[in-house]
Parts: sequence; structure tokens; C-alpha cells
Amino acid sequence: MKLPNARKAVAEREKIVEYLLNPAHPDGMSRAKFFLALGFRPEEWRRLAEALRELGRAYPVAEKVDTAHGTKYIVVGALRTPSGQMPTVKSVWIVDRGSVAPRLVTAYPLEE
Repeated sequence: MKLPNARKAVAEREKIVEYLLNPAHPDGMSRAKFFLALGFRPEEWRRLAEALRELGRAYPVAEKVDTAHGTKYIVVGALRTPSGQMPTVKSVWIVDRGSVAPRLVTAYPLEE
């Protein structure tokens, strides 16, 4: 199974800049160190957003979880990075109730 409506997937600026690329964020700190080491930068946040959307389109859903807010989809695959490395990343997407577009919840290295 693929991520539903993957072509419409949204990775919001705030999620990328304030969380995934923010080494000062208490919850996102380790993720930021990981993504920054791979060459992603806050000022070029769209590169990480597009790489995560590409991962969401390219790989099958590993797990599907129904929640009170909508359906979460976990997609695991190789992430294209500015450094040229292709680490395995787990991405979590949600299709909120009443919506059709998947929205990025989080992403992190599979080994975390």
C-alpha cells in the first residue's frame, strides 16, 4: 500500500524549520543534529520537505494507525540528502479527518 494522495502531501515550513532542523528544540534536537549533518539547512527548508515528500511517494506504507484525529501512515525508506548519503528514515504522516492530503508529523533516522 502506498501513502494515499502522496502527490498532495504537505510538509509545512514550521514543522521543518522549527522542529526537524532546530537543534534548540527540546524534542527535535536529535533529529536536527541528524538532518543538519546530512547537509539540510533551515534557510533551504524546502529541500528537506521535498526529500520527505519524495520518500512518502516512493516507498510503501509500513504501518497504518487509526487515531481520533485521523489516520497515521508510517513510511520507511532511503532519504535523498544534500551530502549524497541515503540514510534510512522513518516518516510519519497523518491524513486528518475531513482532509485528503497527508501532512508530515515527524521524521527521524530508523536507528533512533
